[in-house]
Amino acid sequence: MIPPILQADGLVFAYDPQRPVLTGASLSLHEGRRLAVLGPNGGGKTTLFRLLLGLLEPGGGRVLLDGEPVRRGRRGLTRLREQAQLVLQDPDDQLFAADVAQDVSFGPLNLGLPAAEVAARVEAALTALHIADLADRPTHLLSFGQKKRTAIAGAVAMRPRLLVLDEPTAGLDPTGVEELLATLDDLHRAGTTVVLSTHDVDLAHRWADEVAVVAGGRVRVAAADDVLGDAELLRSARLGPAWAPGVHRLLQALGSPARPRTPAELYAALAELPGAVAPGHGGS
Repeated sequence: MIPPILQADGLVFAYDPQRPVLTGASLSLHEGRRLAVLGPNGGGKTTLFRLLLGLLEPGGGRVLLDGEPVRRGRRGLTRLREQAQLVLQDPDDQLFAADVAQDVSFGPLNLGLPAAEVAARVEAALTALHIADLADRPTHLLSFGQKKRTAIAGAVAMRPRLLVLDEPTAGLDPTGVEELLATLDDLHRAGTTVVLSTHDVDLAHRWADEVAVVAGGRVRVAAADDVLGDAELLRSARLGPAWAPGVHRLLQALGSPARPRTPAELYAALAELPGAVAPGHGGS
């Protein structure tokens, strides 16, 4: 059996010894699976990501890369960061170079790659994130959405197998969210495994194969429908229910096999029901 790309095994961590954040958290990130991570503010999502990417050292448990424990020496952490990259919620925490191309080139340059290889990676990453026209733009003049894309491009330029995004849609308008999700779909199809955290249960249901809920110091993982239809679990994580699982059950009761994940898909499913009236064509 192929091991996960990255795995948290019983992680324990506390910033304050009297208030542990994680008390035995386990999570497996499998190649090709789209995972959404949910949880309340302060529940440990970002801490879990930082532990997985070697930015924090656990007080207990271990992190495994391809089934092997990650060693915290320079060689071990370098290997980890060549395979997996974390993009933080606030892009200003990651952007520091004078312009976009310089910022995106930082990681590949630190790998000691030849200049031609660095240039190729930067160009490919900027193209993938649809910001090639911003290559020479000063980072401080970017919009928030452009900063988000630049931060993600910097991670993509490392060509990781695993891309972990902390609240990537936070602060974006609806159009920005749709554009970013389309880009993440492109990265997924190109072979990058994408994991993201979010507070948006409907976005998680629409996008993810599996959902992990981080609450009470531990992690529960299951198929998106199972987790996002569990009202009690979501309440424990201070989250509301997703609309799609309830709609699925209602449509099944009405004889429809449809499983809409977006409003457009819901409207299409409703239009297929017996006796349905097309939107905008009310009856007498």
